[in-house]
Amino acid sequence: MDFIFRRRSIRRYTKQDVSEKQIHLLVQAAMNAPSADNQQLWQFIVINDRERLRQIPVEEPYSQIFTEAPVAILVCGDQRLEKLPGTWIQDCSAAVENILLAATGLGLGSVWLNVHPHAERINAFQQLFRLPPEVLPLAILPIGYPLEEKEPVCRFIASRVHYNQW
Repeated sequence: MDFIFRRRSIRRYTKQDVSEKQIHLLVQAAMNAPSADNQQLWQFIVINDRERLRQIPVEEPYSQIFTEAPVAILVCGDQRLEKLPGTWIQDCSAAVENILLAATGLGLGSVWLNVHPHAERINAFQQLFRLPPEVLPLAILPIGYPLEEKEPVCRFIASRVHYNQW
């Protein structure tokens, strides 16, 4: 449970590169997420080109952190693979959470930045990364070695747990 409590949103990174092996492990962790009817409709764009990373803040106003992050992963849902309509968001969200937890386990930092449901961001990311129209970006995660340190946190609220009924 330790790495779950240690997982925090990290927005500042060192210049140290993230290895190909680490990137592979992150995407592998994402693809081991649960998915509705085992449809596994996710697609991933790994962005490790500095120029491409610099273009992201132009499209996403809250993501100046991409100028520091050595890599980012764009998590998308491929509606061409969707057997159960509307489940791509849950499936891709589970993949995002697996990436965030795996990053923490590897000593890396990351943060979940929404693309969906903002139509202007979806369109911008589809154009920037040349996504097919049926491939919808859910979130983009900058990843790197943390330049900031945050204390572990437990956000448990007992009053929000109900047994057998409200």
